[in-house]
Amino acid sequence: MYIVSLTYHRPIEEVDSHLEGHVAWLKKYFQDGTFIASGRKNPRTGGVILVKGIDRAQLDTIVAQDPFNAVANYDITDFTPSTTGNGFDLLAGL
Repeated sequence: MYIVSLTYHRPIEEVDSHLEGHVAWLKKYFQDGTFIASGRKNPRTGGVILVKGIDRAQLDTIVAQDPFNAVANYDITDFTPSTTGNGFDLLAGL
C-alpha cells in the first residue's frame, strides 16, 4: 500500500481552479479499486491518498495524470501495515 501526500506550492485560489479535474481523477481510481481513501490535510495545505499495493511504476503513471501536478508536490511512501485496529483488518492485505 502507498501513502501519497500532496503539499500545495501555489495559492489556494490556483489550487481550486484545478479541483474539478482532480476530483474526476480521484473518482476514476476509486471506481477501479486503486484508491482506498483520500482527503484534505487540516489545515488545507494539501491532501493524502491511500493507494492499494500496485506496481510503483503504475502508481507514478497514475500520479502524473493528476491535474494537481500544476499546484502540488507529491511524496509517496510505500507502507506495509503489520497491525490494524478492529474493523481495519482488510488493510493488512493491501
